[in-house]
Amino acid sequence: MPTTKKEQVFFGLMMCTGMVVVMMSFNLWHSGLLGKMSPLEILLQFILCFIIAFLVESFIVGPVARKIAFSLPFDKTNKILSVLVMSFFMVMGMVLIMSLYGMISGYLANQLTGASILSTYLHTIARNFSLALPYQLIILGPLVRYVFGKFIKSKGSVVPSM
Repeated sequence: MPTTKKEQVFFGLMMCTGMVVVMMSFNLWHSGLLGKMSPLEILLQFILCFIIAFLVESFIVGPVARKIAFSLPFDKTNKILSVLVMSFFMVMGMVLIMSLYGMISGYLANQLTGASILSTYLHTIARNFSLALPYQLIILGPLVRYVFGKFIKSKGSVVPSM
């Protein structure tokens, strides 16, 4: 969908915001911290998580996912298939890295005790992937593509200059 660097940044900001809000809320709820943290603490966590996720998506996962997805032998003129393949690799990369970020945050907050690091990491990946992929494919991806296409792509002047 995005064709220019500005559009890629704007699309990434929209997608990242939606994913971070849902995934962070899910993980705070799952760890029992959602009701224990103040709104300010949650906001600060969101800002930090968003910045890290956006940088990871922009400079690591996005380029690698595009390279892998479009090197595979499939009909790239099929837009739905292209979106599915790209979404799969984006979600997989982001889940691998952001689950590690979540574990580091949990360790620093003394939330990780007793379990082995590897089993905790693998469990976190499975839990996050089981929410992130369907959420991305069914809800957020179509919503962001619709909003982007309707309000950003069709009106080039709406995209903020960078």
